[in-house]
Amino acid sequence: MNPCYLSIVMVVFDMRREAPRTLYSLSCDYQREVDVDDYEVIVIENGSSQALSGSEVCSFGSNFRYHYHPTDSHSPAEALNIGVDMAQGEHVLLLVDGARILSPGVLVNMKRMIGAFSPQPVLIATLGWHLGPDVQMKSIHEGYNQQVEDRLLESVEWRDNGYELFTIASFAGSNNRGWFMPIAESPCLCLPKTEYLRLGGFETRFESAGGGFVNLDFFGRALAVEEMAYVILLGEGSFHQVHGGAATNSPVSVWKPFEQEYRSIRGRNYSVPRRPAQYFGSIPPQCVRFMQSALNEMNVVVEGAGEKPGTPRLQAAEPDAP
Repeated sequence: MNPCYLSIVMVVFDMRREAPRTLYSLSCDYQREVDVDDYEVIVIENGSSQALSGSEVCSFGSNFRYHYHPTDSHSPAEALNIGVDMAQGEHVLLLVDGARILSPGVLVNMKRMIGAFSPQPVLIATLGWHLGPDVQMKSIHEGYNQQVEDRLLESVEWRDNGYELFTIASFAGSNNRGWFMPIAESPCLCLPKTEYLRLGGFETRFESAGGGFVNLDFFGRALAVEEMAYVILLGEGSFHQVHGGAATNSPVSVWKPFEQEYRSIRGRNYSVPRRPAQYFGSIPPQCVRFMQSALNEMNVVVEGAGEKPGTPRLQAAEPDAP
């Protein structure tokens, strides 16, 4: 396997509070069974007015790099494409929203799947969670904010055991039916760099704040590549911090304007992709309640409760734009 098998591209915008936690969750001090030579982390600052510093980013490891991208764009698409162009690894892990803390087994399990499927290309997806008692589109109306979240994170020893994050989080809206039903996007997605480039990268015509459906669009196009295997990691994921995100923290639904932009670019209405996945991983004790929920959702379909297998609930596909 290539000495640097993976390049992580992380886009940030005015995330001085949130980004250091995400960066820590990408470090060898936190991620399990990986070495500094295995991967690199490329942080693209997307025109922030309150930017991180290169020295701050590089303090998390010799494999961390920082690039400031001067732009007035509200979308992370161009920044992500720049990061992938800079990537030295054979595979890229896309973190379009730098406010997401990863669980500690993401990188080693992605490494295992890359090796297991080689030489076949593989698309590896994780599910997303929102820190707090509910999806943040709802919880921010009930008093949830950065100060509450800071205290919540301090209430668990997540830096020593990142699986504790499952105890203070809720399924993200784009995958709130769990692992075994269709998901609209993956906020932490891995694929070969060659496949990313073959797909044309992220579509820069998505210009809405946070990119609108840009992440959903790329995920759907990647799933359409039949030659590429599709794996969802069990018991791993990313945890969104509240930061005023365009979709996750919007006081009103952004579905209609985002879907209208998608329709103007793709010439059709958005629909959740339904390709069956393969699964790999284990369920830590902190995650059992989410597995139970996912199995219950699958049982609803199996028992014929008025839905065809794979039928998505549109409200569950609210995008998690940064």
